[in-house]
Amino acid sequence: MRKQIIFLLLCSFSFGQTDMTVEQILQAIDQNLYAKSRVLTSKMVVHGRRASRTIESKNWVVGSHKAFTEYLSPPREAGTKMLKLGDKLWTYSPQTDRVIQISGHMLRQSVMGSDMSYNDMMEDRPLTDLYEATLEESILIDGRDHWVMLLKAKEKGLPYPKRRAWIDKEYLLPTKEELYAKSGKLLKTARLDGFKKVQGRWFPSRFTYKDELKRNSKGTEWIIDEIIFDSDIPDSRFSKALLRK
Repeated sequence: MRKQIIFLLLCSFSFGQTDMTVEQILQAIDQNLYAKSRVLTSKMVVHGRRASRTIESKNWVVGSHKAFTEYLSPPREAGTKMLKLGDKLWTYSPQTDRVIQISGHMLRQSVMGSDMSYNDMMEDRPLTDLYEATLEESILIDGRDHWVMLLKAKEKGLPYPKRRAWIDKEYLLPTKEELYAKSGKLLKTARLDGFKKVQGRWFPSRFTYKDELKRNSKGTEWIIDEIIFDSDIPDSRFSKALLRK
């Protein structure tokens, strides 16, 4: 009997001292990652076999349905813009002076040769809306307590029907994710680090993506230089007319 009590206490401790349910953990992650709106400047570092490219951009986001991105540098990409409204995405290239709608299978394509797809750029809904989660185990990574969580899609058509996430118990954010196809094939891995307190929430300053289907992929870093949550962004920011301006 004494051994059983000790075992139960150890299990209770290993799965977290906070007594959080799986749903509460997901909600806490969403509260850290998502906001009414955000404005951010960032750079995407695409690591190639011989050299790396750095692409800087500014991004305006309202909820999960509106987003506008303008690429600032290098000169080859400067002036390229993207507009998301609901499930629709348009891109503008100053080199061709054309606005193109991206849809269907094209959303799986790489953005500017990176390990991120248009789907990755578009999917910005809270995890609680998209996935059911189960807790698999509790482990230590580099001396920090983590939950390992399996997420399965609630709805059809998601780019990643299954995900596995390693959640830091203090930050209440994933430090690593594995993104799977419906078949169970590993499509992509993501790592999050550089956690900082921003307006009362923990937020990662660097995301590192690796497309596991790309041969010799060296990965892509997405580095957040500045982010402001819950700022007022006018509706006029999300206009197709702005793509050509």
